[in-house]
Amino acid sequence: MKLDSLLFCQWQHTLQGFEVDQVQKCNAFNLLVEAYSSSDRYYHTLKHIYHVLKIIDNLQAHTRNLAAVQLAAWFHDVVYDTKAQNNEERSADYACELLSSLGIPPSNISAVTRLIINTKNHQAAADDFDSQVLLDADLAILAANPVQYREYANSIRKEYAWVSEAEYIVGRAHVLESFLHQRIYFTTLMFEVGEKAARRNLNAEIQSL
Repeated sequence: MKLDSLLFCQWQHTLQGFEVDQVQKCNAFNLLVEAYSSSDRYYHTLKHIYHVLKIIDNLQAHTRNLAAVQLAAWFHDVVYDTKAQNNEERSADYACELLSSLGIPPSNISAVTRLIINTKNHQAAADDFDSQVLLDADLAILAANPVQYREYANSIRKEYAWVSEAEYIVGRAHVLESFLHQRIYFTTLMFEVGEKAARRNLNAEIQSL
């Protein structure tokens, strides 16, 4: 099954607990596909969303509001401009507007926008289990096998093609080192299965810069 078809099934599944008609579901899905398929994206694409949703599915026992976490996954990178500093805020606004048009209850929309904003600094309170799951899913790529990790790193470089090599090395090293200075994964499962691999990958990329 093609990725678009798989994701549309996922989209319908995400919305199954809400009363949204099929036409609205299709229209909203098409808007998301368009956003994540722009030509300047190499990593923050529909493939990324698919993988994030798969990890959330694996971690769903840790969530308090699974639907909100899934919806936040769909929208967390819907606005992605590597020259901007407010992508998360703009993505949250986009989610608020689109979900409101679908008739999603305000309490759920509020939960979704809060989760999206929390991806900005990748921080989650000890009792914020929904943010912990979303953040772990978003960063699951860091624990990928070395080949997949290199593909990820190369894709990120392409998204920042406008940055000079010297500036990119400094900026990227700063980002990678900031992850190493703290626990990368919040949930017990992701910590146990991914923390060591993620740290190996991060250190390897720093050495290669």
